[in-house]
Amino acid sequence: MAETGEEVSAEASGFSDMSDSEFLEYLDLEDTQESSASLSKPGLSSELPGKDGKLVSLPTWKRRLDVSSPMERFHLKYLYVSDLSTQDWCEQQMVYEKELPGFLAPEKAAVLDTGASIHLARELEVHDLVTLPITNKEDAWAVKFLNILSMIPVLQSEGCVREFPVFGEVAGVLLVGVIDDLRYTAKGELELAELKTRRRPMLPLEAQKKKDCFQVSLYKYIFDAMVQGKVTSASLIHHIKLCPDKPLGPSVLKHAQQGGFSVKSLGDLMELVFLSLTLSDLPVIDILKIEYIHQETATVLGTEMVAFEENEVKSKVQHYMAYWMGHREPQGVDVEEAWKCRTCSYADICEWRKGGGMPSSILEPQAKKVK
Repeated sequence: MAETGEEVSAEASGFSDMSDSEFLEYLDLEDTQESSASLSKPGLSSELPGKDGKLVSLPTWKRRLDVSSPMERFHLKYLYVSDLSTQDWCEQQMVYEKELPGFLAPEKAAVLDTGASIHLARELEVHDLVTLPITNKEDAWAVKFLNILSMIPVLQSEGCVREFPVFGEVAGVLLVGVIDDLRYTAKGELELAELKTRRRPMLPLEAQKKKDCFQVSLYKYIFDAMVQGKVTSASLIHHIKLCPDKPLGPSVLKHAQQGGFSVKSLGDLMELVFLSLTLSDLPVIDILKIEYIHQETATVLGTEMVAFEENEVKSKVQHYMAYWMGHREPQGVDVEEAWKCRTCSYADICEWRKGGGMPSSILEPQAKKVK
């Protein structure tokens, strides 16, 4: 197993994509498919308990096409791959998570913490972590670029790397994420492996697998664009409002020099990264797979091989980005998938359920008469 040397931690860079499947594991009930949950069932409350036990009011829905887009409303400069894969599960649920930041049941938080610990242990198998103090977004992105520069030679020598940052503009929006594992097969094919830990010793439902498959397909789509020279520094600067001429902070500069990189500013580092990616002759990803592991015993529950369908990925991305750009309202699950609402934290206040499949705030009077 190839050693990648020292990597800067995600905590230091502020760049992580918590995309593990523990979030949805509570929906993996044996009888979910026969659940009697209904989209038209009225909610019981308009408030949710926050972390401190106090009730948190859900903001009144006032989504119209003539107001700010969700990207503007949530003050987002970019999206995570996990944002789009969560949309693939239930877009309305994802929106509530944005509307109520910090609302997370303690038991779910514990599950996510366990999954993160397993991911960290895997990462430490191939390299050490170094935490650098940073004070601005330019240094945060410099850390990501330094990690990429340290991983490129390892991939060139057909070694294994973990926690590889990816980013690129998709449908006018900057999308970022972190690939769990990149390695080569015995046949020399570049393989992406996504680790999903499970609280219960069983494989997820097909709906969960579908969400996970979309996630890894997005990783391949972005990574391939990066090594093919389709991602530019100008795009990053535009979306994140970076200052390329800003000098690197002392700790980041020292780490860069120790790695043998003669750079002084973020712009220098970005130029080096994009040049290295395009001249490295790194291949596109050939194989996609998802590995499901039981949290308690570390037993491999099964492996899902993913067939990459580029046209399907593009179609889904266009549909999901239409919401973020403010071109359409958020959508909940179809009636056939109402079982997903069974353990959703927002089920009692969900306007999609109250409206029978459409947010009640945008129902026209004549539509109400039909009911």
